[in-house]
Amino acid sequence: MDEIISEIFTAPILVRALIVGVLVSLCASLLGVSLVLKRYSMIGDGLSHVGFGALAVATVMNLAPMAVAIPVVILAAFLLLRLSSSGKIKGDAAIALISTSALAIGVMAVSMSRGMNIDINSYLFGSIISVSKGDVITSVVLTSAVLVMFILFYTKIFAITFDESFAKATGIRVDLYNMLIALLTAVTIVIGMRLMGSMLISSLIIFPALCSMRVFKSFRSVTLCSAAISVAAFIMGMIISYAADTPCGASIVCVNIAFFAVFSAIGAIRGRVRA
Repeated sequence: MDEIISEIFTAPILVRALIVGVLVSLCASLLGVSLVLKRYSMIGDGLSHVGFGALAVATVMNLAPMAVAIPVVILAAFLLLRLSSSGKIKGDAAIALISTSALAIGVMAVSMSRGMNIDINSYLFGSIISVSKGDVITSVVLTSAVLVMFILFYTKIFAITFDESFAKATGIRVDLYNMLIALLTAVTIVIGMRLMGSMLISSLIIFPALCSMRVFKSFRSVTLCSAAISVAAFIMGMIISYAADTPCGASIVCVNIAFFAVFSAIGAIRGRVRA
């Protein structure tokens, strides 16, 4: 085990993946608490499909994938909020509409790209070797911005998470902060897709929040526990992936599943003791 950990921290490719993964896991877990409580958890899945479509089209057109995907996913996030708030299309229907459309466009773009060597599996399920030095720099800058904005607007995010009507009555611009959450989520998803893939990135948003909610009740405790679980699950999943030669994204999700089972059991035991 010590040799495996030593190799992970010395191999440049694995170090890059570790840096990006820890930062993305941290951002996703913090935002995930609000998204799950607001019942917007599936927005991560929808935006990841949009990101896949954008990355695929950008690759086919020989454009910078991240430069194309980030603004496209941000626009999709704002569009989802607008459709949900207008009431003409319900939230889950809007997510399904946009996500399936983007996924189909991405698959069509890849299938029509003749003569190009495009590994669609790396977009769908992630790949450690796809993380470049440029991705690390971009990830550090963007995830740092996400963390700073989350900390600065923590009280506002807390208010709109639990009671939008009361927050609006106290003068908080609810629509603005909902857009901020959507913006931060979109950026986090695009960064994490290179490592986790479009099919699995939403797990970083959902699982840590659900795990911590099984044991803790206050928003701050749930948020801190969610961050710790997410980072620990990523590191453990990466070690398992390297040791057992399994897909990194799937290994991380399996560790999250194990955490969920453990925290659910702890929550059930505590509930019986109190009863």
